[in-house]
Amino acid sequence: MEEALEQENTENVSILIGEAQLILAEKRTSLAVLRSGVAVLALPITVLSFLIATSKYYDIFSVLHFVIPLFCILGALTVIGIYLIARSVIRMQHYDKLLKKIKAKSNAISELID
Repeated sequence: MEEALEQENTENVSILIGEAQLILAEKRTSLAVLRSGVAVLALPITVLSFLIATSKYYDIFSVLHFVIPLFCILGALTVIGIYLIARSVIRMQHYDKLLKKIKAKSNAISELID
């Protein structure tokens, strides 16, 4: 009887550890998306810095047909970068809540996850 109870407890802990590993893997994926969002957001800032630094070498009105589409693309990249970062942060908070729930279920797991 006690052996069956111990085996069931071990299986429950194994299942909870598997769930925690899955959540941590999803959290790593969110961190990768966050890194990509920061990279996408950095591109428009870099291009604008370059344009400002070289602005004395050209007249903005003579290259307006290039600048307007460029600004549209940079605006779209900025929006995409902000979206990726916000989505990643929200998901990581969700995964942290799920990990807290798993920690509350078992003392053995709460010692492993900090």
